[in-house]
Amino acid sequence: MSAALFDSRRYLIPFRSSLLPHIFCDTLVIGSGVGGLRAAVAAAAHGEVIVLGKEDPSTSNTAWAQGGIAAVVDEADTVESHIHDTLVAGAGLCDEPAVSAVISAGPERIRELIDWGMRFDDDGRGGLRLGREGGHTLSRILHADGDATGRELVRCLWAKVKATPGIRVFSHCFALDLITPDQPGSPDAPPPVMGAITHHPKHGLQVIWAKATILATGGAGMVYRETSNPKSATGDGVAMAYRAGASVADMAFIQFHPTTLYLAGAARSLITEAVRGAGAHLVDADGDRFMLGEHPQAELAPRDIVTRGIVRRLAAKGLTHAFLDARHVPDFARAFPGITELLAKFDLNPARDLIPVHPAAHYLIGGVHTDLAGRSSIPGLYVVGESASTGLHGANRLASNSLLEGLVFGEIAGRTAIELTQPGNRAALAAGDVPPGWRLPPRAAPVPIISYIPPSEQGELDLADVESSLRSAMWRNAGIERNGTRLRDTVEMISFWGRYTLDKVFDDTRGWQIQNMLTVAWLIARSAHWRTESRGCHWRSDFPTPDDRLLVHDLWTARQSEPRLFPRRGAQPTGSPQTAATAAPVRMS
Repeated sequence: MSAALFDSRRYLIPFRSSLLPHIFCDTLVIGSGVGGLRAAVAAAAHGEVIVLGKEDPSTSNTAWAQGGIAAVVDEADTVESHIHDTLVAGAGLCDEPAVSAVISAGPERIRELIDWGMRFDDDGRGGLRLGREGGHTLSRILHADGDATGRELVRCLWAKVKATPGIRVFSHCFALDLITPDQPGSPDAPPPVMGAITHHPKHGLQVIWAKATILATGGAGMVYRETSNPKSATGDGVAMAYRAGASVADMAFIQFHPTTLYLAGAARSLITEAVRGAGAHLVDADGDRFMLGEHPQAELAPRDIVTRGIVRRLAAKGLTHAFLDARHVPDFARAFPGITELLAKFDLNPARDLIPVHPAAHYLIGGVHTDLAGRSSIPGLYVVGESASTGLHGANRLASNSLLEGLVFGEIAGRTAIELTQPGNRAALAAGDVPPGWRLPPRAAPVPIISYIPPSEQGELDLADVESSLRSAMWRNAGIERNGTRLRDTVEMISFWGRYTLDKVFDDTRGWQIQNMLTVAWLIARSAHWRTESRGCHWRSDFPTPDDRLLVHDLWTARQSEPRLFPRRGAQPTGSPQTAATAAPVRMS
């Protein structure tokens, strides 16, 4: 279980900054999903911004989001009710100040999107059409085009970014590592981040210097064999932040979505929770609606409960998948046009046929630990969205809170970064300056980047085999159901693969991504092995009950063999939500 292997590699490639092109900006935003785009708009108010996108924005987790945005925009709803539902889903591990900050800012962020031209579904009476999803006690989910909320959100934010002066966008540009100065640091005083080393297929390696860097690279679903995520979700941001010395937290908590399309030869496409919110039922091969006996909310229970309910039923009856029965849902094709089109490709008609489904890895709840302004433990580095661990989600994310989190913390981090970009405003983070005497780690000579691996006693390195083996092992041993023995074995397996993968130097995105996937998977397995309890979406058969002694965040930092424990922020309320003034309804403009 030694950390030496993963902690010894500071940069994925050797380089000399003096030999590379240099680009300068006030704020560098790495990631082009909801958090990154919203942060860029806010940061542009106080300086020049570069947005770095690994791929086209249409391929991000944000763009793929079928679920909606949860927000209190109706007079029948209250902020307190939404907070209560979030805390219940979070299984006692939410940070109440983070929950309050995000939920309270929801109405303003929705009004802002409408002002920027986002087209939410309307209710036919001049208001917003609101749906309900798992864990919510009221209908408060806003959608666009039924099941295409993410696509419309990216369109809206992308249009705003392009219309905002001072923002440059570098698409198809891969961030390899965060740059820190060549000076010693410690866990309590790590050296600051000064930008990133990047690779563009046309321009090659480049150094982008920034006074403030905002990480918004999304999740890590690709470390699992079964996932609803796009191929770009390889955990790059968490891995590069860890290498730079940032603390990562709560990596054991991976949310598995209960319903992805399960057909031989088909990608594990998401079947949004809104389908169950519209009345669809989960049934087994005999037509039994098994969730009725699992939870009072049945199919609309929190996702971890629904996921484990499916897994238990499959094991009990020796089945490979369950079914979603939406045959009684009115106007399914109108409400969910994207899913209807997808199913038609496999000759499935939801008005006539059951939809085969199976759980899949969906959302990284843990990530780089931040405060309520998005600051990481490293000066100069902010983290937002799925890459961050803000304390909002606790041990289990409430459905449709993630897009809201990206909007809220993206705006906060982008605005707060003024403390680094404006002279006189950064006394507390003076190390964010770039003194001319600082330099990057010296190299004896430029080292060529290679695309091949010399043969060794074990033969040539087969990246495809490493990736496949990693994803299968994570699904079997660090997936929905876990135990200590399998988690320990997984840590050892990942360490073995790392011994002949992490010391190699690659010249393409695929190699770097697999190195990042190994690092993130290792962090997930270590955190899951350490957390000897079952809570939220982390379930261990050898410790099947929650342990209140573990109501803490586990923080992992490079060169430390054990986690530091960080207490929850704020008291946790119990019981029913308090009565409060109703929210002013948000109207369509």
